[in-house]
Amino acid sequence: MELWYTEEHTPDVRFSIKVSEQLYNGKSEFQQVDVFRSNEFGKFLTLDGLMMVTEKDEFIYHDMIVHIPMATNPNIKKVLVIGAGDGGTIRELTRYKTIEQIDMVELDKLVVDVSKEYFADSTATSFDDKRVNIYYEDGLRFVRKKANEYDLVIVDSTDPFGPGEGLFTREFYGNCYNALKEDGILVNQHESPYYDVFAKAMKRAHLRIKEVFPICSVYQAHLPTYPSGHWLFGFASKQYDPIDDLDADKWNALGIKTKYYNTELHKGCFALPNYVKEILANVN
Repeated sequence: MELWYTEEHTPDVRFSIKVSEQLYNGKSEFQQVDVFRSNEFGKFLTLDGLMMVTEKDEFIYHDMIVHIPMATNPNIKKVLVIGAGDGGTIRELTRYKTIEQIDMVELDKLVVDVSKEYFADSTATSFDDKRVNIYYEDGLRFVRKKANEYDLVIVDSTDPFGPGEGLFTREFYGNCYNALKEDGILVNQHESPYYDVFAKAMKRAHLRIKEVFPICSVYQAHLPTYPSGHWLFGFASKQYDPIDDLDADKWNALGIKTKYYNTELHKGCFALPNYVKEILANVN
């Protein structure tokens, strides 16, 4: 009997991956956690039945959520990461020798524990870096207590449903603004513009960020296992423009080898399709 992982992207669209075996099935006080193995995408992690990360395409997401802000301001030294329990964002940040401190806030310790066990050779490689401090608590509550402390905040959260819902509010983004230094940058996963249910969440997040930050942009990447494959990220800053302030020569001189990101793509990913521009223009 064949085993398939199937995720409902809309009431009329489903996405399926043929599974060779289920490696883990467990439940924390927050959510259902599962790990599967597939021939096409390798091992993958789901939370409450929603795809979080696969071994095959995780590099796209983690390249784009980390290297865009780091190339915009290579002098970033102190970073706050909210979410990121699979470890991929932490892995990419630790590649920068200039970063001095990485505070990671993850609500669900089980996600980290499972990632360490099943993704130790892919995403969960750098939790033990001495610069990384892990706090198992609510990200909204954590960031409330911070002021003028971080150069970069990365919101690597789940979708705005269930445990991740509080990370898409005006209060949260306002607290992120306060937690950042005077030239701080915020980057967040911004959902997909393609299906209506995700586009509504994207518009809501974009509106909340625009209300708080003077510089606010959106960029895109192709993520095969996320709904529609067309995924957006939000870039917000108190000072830096992600295109005008890109120092491509300085970033390239670092010699960081990436599978997806490059400085030409950095400039190009902010060029959005017209239908996305129209959605963002009508955010109110």
